[in-house]
Amino acid sequence: MIRRYGEPVKPGQRYTRRAGVYAILLRGDHILATHQAMPIPEFQLPGGGIDRGEHPIPALHREVYEETGWKVAVTRRLGAFRRFTYMPDYDLWAEKVCTVYLARPVLRLGPPSEAGHSAVWLQVEEALLRLGNPGDRAMLGSFLQQIQHDS
Repeated sequence: MIRRYGEPVKPGQRYTRRAGVYAILLRGDHILATHQAMPIPEFQLPGGGIDRGEHPIPALHREVYEETGWKVAVTRRLGAFRRFTYMPDYDLWAEKVCTVYLARPVLRLGPPSEAGHSAVWLQVEEALLRLGNPGDRAMLGSFLQQIQHDS
C-alpha cells in the first residue's frame, strides 16, 4: 500500500493514473528545489511525469534537467506516495504515483528549459516548511530522519 498525501479522493470523480519521478537533490545542508510560478507559485521537488515508453531513471534525468538546468547522479530510490489532484495544464484529474529518488547535483548545464520554473537552493529545514506538496515534505522529512538515525 502506497501512502496518500494531499486532497481526499472526490467521490464519483474519475482519475487517470499518472506515474512520476522526483528527486531529493542534496548538497550539504541544502536541497535543490524548483519554483513553479503557475498555476499557483510553489516550491517542489524537481521531477514530473514519465512519458509513454520511457523508463523511470531517464525520465528523472530529463525532468530534473528541464526544471533546474542541472545534470544529476541518481543514488537510490527512497520511496513512493500517491496524491489525487487536478492538473490544470493537462485538464486532467490524476492519481499521481510519485516515486522519489535521492540524487546528487553534478553539473549546472544552464537555466531551466521548462517555462515558469526556476532552480532554488533551500536549506533542508526551510524546504520542510516551504515545499508546496505534503508528499514532498513527508519524503524529505523521512529521508532526513533516516540519515540522522544512521549517523
